[in-house]
Amino acid sequence: MSQMKPEILAKANAWLSDTFDKATQEEVATLINNNPTELEESFYKNATFGTGGMRGIMGVGPNRINKYTLGKNTQGISNYLKKEFQGEELKAVIAFDCRNNSKELAQVVADVFSANGVKVFLFSDLRSTPELSFAVKYLNCHCGIVLTASHNPPEYNGYKVYWQDGGQLVPPQDSNIIEEIETLEYSEIKFEANKDLIETIDSEVDNAFIEASVKNGSFDTSGSAKNNLKIVFTSLHGTASTVNPQVLEKAGYTNVFLVKEQAEPNGNFPTVKSPNPEEPEALKMALKLAEEKNAEIVIGTDPDGDRLGIAVRDLNNNMILLNGNQTMVVMSWFLLEQWKKQGKLKDNSFVASTIVSTPMLKNISESYGAQYYEVLTGFKWIAKLIKDHPELNFVGGGEESFGYMVGDFVRDKDAATSTLLACEIAAQMKENGSSFYKKLLEIYTEYGLYREELISLVKRGLDGEMQIKQMMKDFKENPLTEIDGEKVVLIENYQSSIAKNIQNHTQNNIDLPKSDVLIYYTEEGTKIAARPSGTEPKIKFYISVNAELDSVGEFDEVNAQLEEKIKRIKSELQVE
Repeated sequence: MSQMKPEILAKANAWLSDTFDKATQEEVATLINNNPTELEESFYKNATFGTGGMRGIMGVGPNRINKYTLGKNTQGISNYLKKEFQGEELKAVIAFDCRNNSKELAQVVADVFSANGVKVFLFSDLRSTPELSFAVKYLNCHCGIVLTASHNPPEYNGYKVYWQDGGQLVPPQDSNIIEEIETLEYSEIKFEANKDLIETIDSEVDNAFIEASVKNGSFDTSGSAKNNLKIVFTSLHGTASTVNPQVLEKAGYTNVFLVKEQAEPNGNFPTVKSPNPEEPEALKMALKLAEEKNAEIVIGTDPDGDRLGIAVRDLNNNMILLNGNQTMVVMSWFLLEQWKKQGKLKDNSFVASTIVSTPMLKNISESYGAQYYEVLTGFKWIAKLIKDHPELNFVGGGEESFGYMVGDFVRDKDAATSTLLACEIAAQMKENGSSFYKKLLEIYTEYGLYREELISLVKRGLDGEMQIKQMMKDFKENPLTEIDGEKVVLIENYQSSIAKNIQNHTQNNIDLPKSDVLIYYTEEGTKIAARPSGTEPKIKFYISVNAELDSVGEFDEVNAQLEEKIKRIKSELQVE
């Protein structure tokens, strides 16, 4: 007890008051008496909104996900809605994923909204994040909430907030709502539900979403091409099992094989180390089924059904997991090609991605005459772009972290429609004697071979947070002048909003919101970005290198050279 910080103990003692229920008080008392380390982690700060909303470990305390932290969020949002939309019938829609306690926490959120006079549409069971985004606009709601922690470990949960356009919170609403939340005491949360204001929803919204997904993700693929494509799908115990197979079925795909052991929603994710479709290990069972069924494509989705991992057969007929940049490149090329064929591609058509994604997408978009925009990490910024520019027409867009959005009927990454789009591409390529993978290589020969790698260094807890801050400080204060023997020509500091051209000693303002991101560019087009994660205890380094590819046959050789280049860069940066 002598080592416990007084301010931590004071915060913890406040949670022993009658404002909190007996179970919470008992859990806090146990931490005070037996676990000072966990007590400090739980109470040293308030959990905050990052790029993906609030995400954290479940437990007691202001730095944990529990009925009080989420209740306080919801009370703050309720207060803000009343000020912002005076005289209107306030409406909110709530969804939740497969995680432990998600259903119970969603009910708490519904209770608090209804206690504040807000009409609530609550999904009867787990639903995907893209369906929640769709439902906000479909039901004409002021906001939406989804209880999810994406692909985080089982002990995590989270709270994502969506606004009237179906996109996640962005300025100025985010800071205004956070300010509203921070002025509240836990005693001010209204937990007593008005049951008359809570309406359960399910099939009507499901059917509307599935129909819209099929409409936006279908591109005149022949019935025979659909029948000839064998697809393996896994939801990795998550919410996509409620919608993705149904979308494929409605679109006319008959050879869809589900990984049955992973089709059952389960917040403990018993068959995987991590329910993250970015990781090959997570798709191990799906890849095994693909060999048994001789499938051409494997698709896996994360727990809340917004991101997808895709594996396809390479030129040697081996299954290979594509990274998020590769998937995004093929999908964007295909959409632009289809829009061009249909005569829809105009001067106001645009593709969007993020500042840490592959530079290749800009080249492809501009070669088709489409506008190209880059935004900060997170699909909320792409959604904001669509909202702020109604004069523009959104084709599609994505980010390196395995998310993609087709059209603007959903305002967040959407694994349901993207799953269908991937199958449309695979089916059409096969019918034309090619394949998804071969098309990727052909795109490389036209636009250059870009190879990217993401390095995530996990730094947990208070000590980890300080280490991440120090690493970012070092990169800013001691900038690199060379990377792998290439001169650095441009440094973009998104915290200061300054881009410095090292060659001609000029600088320009960066016209994006401030963010803790630093990006280096070299004379040969190598790009290195560093940023702390907004939702996880990680610092991330994004490396992009490129080279010309004269023919598909030279891919292995040039790709190996780029792989070696990335190894040298990782060693140089000491981020291996």
